[in-house]
Amino acid sequence: MPIQITPDLQENIKNFEELFSDCEDIKKRRIKVGKNLKSECYIVYIEVTVSSVDWKDSAIGKFLGTLRTLPETQLADYVRENVADVSDANPFETLEDAAQGMLTGDALFFLDGYNRALKIPDKGYPGRGVYEAESEKVIRGSNEGFSESIKLNTALIRKRLRSPHVKVKETFVGRRTNTNVDLVYIKDLIHPEILKKIEERLNEFEIDGALDSGIIEQLTEKRKFSPFPQFQTTQRPDRAAMAILEGRIVLLSDNSPVALILPTTYNSFIQTSDDYYSRWEIASFTRTLRYVASFLAMVFPGLYLAMTNFHTQLLPTDLLLSLAASRQGVPFPAMVEILIMEIAFELLREAGVRLPGANGNTIGIVGGLIIGQAAVDANIVSPIVVIVVALTALCSFAVPNEEFATAFRILKFVFIFLCGLLGFFGFLVGLLAVLIHLSHLESFGIPYLTPFVGADLSGYQDERDTFLRLPLDFLKKRPVYTRQGARTRLKFNRENEKNQEGK
Repeated sequence: MPIQITPDLQENIKNFEELFSDCEDIKKRRIKVGKNLKSECYIVYIEVTVSSVDWKDSAIGKFLGTLRTLPETQLADYVRENVADVSDANPFETLEDAAQGMLTGDALFFLDGYNRALKIPDKGYPGRGVYEAESEKVIRGSNEGFSESIKLNTALIRKRLRSPHVKVKETFVGRRTNTNVDLVYIKDLIHPEILKKIEERLNEFEIDGALDSGIIEQLTEKRKFSPFPQFQTTQRPDRAAMAILEGRIVLLSDNSPVALILPTTYNSFIQTSDDYYSRWEIASFTRTLRYVASFLAMVFPGLYLAMTNFHTQLLPTDLLLSLAASRQGVPFPAMVEILIMEIAFELLREAGVRLPGANGNTIGIVGGLIIGQAAVDANIVSPIVVIVVALTALCSFAVPNEEFATAFRILKFVFIFLCGLLGFFGFLVGLLAVLIHLSHLESFGIPYLTPFVGADLSGYQDERDTFLRLPLDFLKKRPVYTRQGARTRLKFNRENEKNQEGK
């Protein structure tokens, strides 16, 4: 049963110190207030979250300074009537709520004769500022990235969407961590049923702690065994703001620099922020490259095995003779060659990620060159296999979203076994299985293959922003995520143009 905060300060202190016994990082201070310094208040905070209760420039210091000028009989009434004057101060009725408020990084203020605990924000927990997004490099556009502070992240979105229609709905996940989770959206653009589904998914589970948005993502996905993510991730505030303008919902988790965007589609993972900042010709060219790269990252090694082991008649004679000559002296079958090199490259990729800074880049490039050359010189693999594996790795790097690229890296091994055992028939079986799976996949009611399926739902407008990104003049409608009646996002005032021409 919750413990009520009473006007008796000593009782409140006793209850609070029992709740936070053996917590040396919780600082507790008793301070005399009132004109004659005969009343007492109690301030508690986590060690590094408050700059100083004595600083005259801090909210707590100014508040205490005012209390020291008032008669003791007026203190409780002053605090009760002027809570709003203290920056972002919140009163709590129960000790548990007050403790939870302190654990967000703020200070708690108890006053003798006042039956509330007052939360007063100050410096807060230490954290990173705004840094460049490392995983989503762009040629043109903002370089700001999300940080670990959810308040800072919502502010970065607000900085780009300066509208009162942008809503931030807060909830908490984790019985012991009480992690802040914010849903950010534009109220008049979203489908209310999608927002309701998201809130229901967040309430479907209870867990001790959610330390990153990745935990929330895994617990709320419906198709647990699908290699394809049903949530889009981003570390870029401009990408999140762009998604919100499309009628989608952004989920921010405290202590995580990665935001979740939902619902999502296959096409969304191929798009990048600078697709819309650059001219349509280069945006269309690079996007087409990414679509081709995502396909080849999955099937290229398998196709090589199918053609060299089963369907050599598809290859020109000169190329076939060259391949046969390069494989002379190699003791392993082609499928074993491919597996050896693919596993070696995956190990190099993982080692490069884990090593710090420049060391990681060095081991990825130099290690690949050395291992590939050494394997060819030792006749363990043929040169063509090194080329195939290297091109496959390049294709996976060209996919903008790391989690999405991981799906193709996993499926690549499935195609290696299918094509290595069944040839082109295995390739067709694998491709059919992937297409059937993608056609059944959805993200909060939106088909995963939109707009390649269900294009009529948006009047075939979304097809203008797929393989090719038509000029912005043609992208007048928002995608299918937006509710009916709010699809128009671009208008031209032709009358004004005619008037200007007339003048």
